[in-house]
Amino acid sequence: MNQLTTRSGELSTELREVLEKARDYTQQSKAANTKKSYRADWNDFTTWCGERGLSPLPADPQTVALYLSDLADRRKTSTLQRRLSAISQAHQAAGYDTPTSSYIVRTVWAGIRRAKGTFQEGKDPILVDDLRRMMAELPSDTLTGKRDRALLLVGFAGGFRRSELISIDCEDIQIVPRGMIILLRRSKTDQEGRGEKVGIPRGSHPDTCPIRALEEWLRASGIRTGPVFRPINRHGQVRNRRLTDRSVALIVKKAAELAGLNPQRFSGHSLRAGLATSAAMAGKDERTIMKQTRHKSVNMVRRYIRDGELFSENAVSDIGL
Repeated sequence: MNQLTTRSGELSTELREVLEKARDYTQQSKAANTKKSYRADWNDFTTWCGERGLSPLPADPQTVALYLSDLADRRKTSTLQRRLSAISQAHQAAGYDTPTSSYIVRTVWAGIRRAKGTFQEGKDPILVDDLRRMMAELPSDTLTGKRDRALLLVGFAGGFRRSELISIDCEDIQIVPRGMIILLRRSKTDQEGRGEKVGIPRGSHPDTCPIRALEEWLRASGIRTGPVFRPINRHGQVRNRRLTDRSVALIVKKAAELAGLNPQRFSGHSLRAGLATSAAMAGKDERTIMKQTRHKSVNMVRRYIRDGELFSENAVSDIGL
């Protein structure tokens, strides 16, 4: 769009206004967290190029290959993959051919992946037993305790991403006899905002029932409209704004520590991963798991299933050890 001109070589006022709209829509085409990550990755590449007197835009394929080689011993494969994506996106947005598709970059990248491997060690999932231990330690008579209990149970049962969990408003919740229905107005896999409904059944144990926990939190907090999960200040007052996705991770870590678990092994994603893994351990099939977690990648869900089935039909079980 930077190269758009009329026959006279200049843009009319009308076309300039349309161009600005197109740029705005382009900016909105990616989630905020994705854009933030791309910015950080692109800044790293431009800094690296600047220190060596090389051009980052447009970048020569050999420059990108050297950049990958230099970082290979210090960065994870997943980080390098993201850096490549940022470099490619920056070039495409500026109207240049992306150097990441060149033979030399593809060859170097393949060699790095083969040498380092592509296994990604993630955080531990929160399993049902872990969740029960957390509920046993979290206070049930304080506002913070009630909020954290509701957040953990709803986040787990809904298989929600952090961004999805903090986006829930009271108006998005419908309580029905069998549980509750939560309308996700927008998510990572629904950037166009078509909306998606998530059903959460009532729990069979009062201490771990997500519907009961959420109702107790809303009743105690007095929240009737707007964001469901909110910060609480040091005076015990509920703030009129949403929690951040980072707050979700901190709440998970705090609950893990209270339960005697290593908080460094858990993150906000542990709730979503925990549901998928726990469901696999309970014998749920991949279609059922994907329906609840809204995963689009079968490969990702199958990874959770493999982890959940490590001790199911295990060859070492019941052989007399």
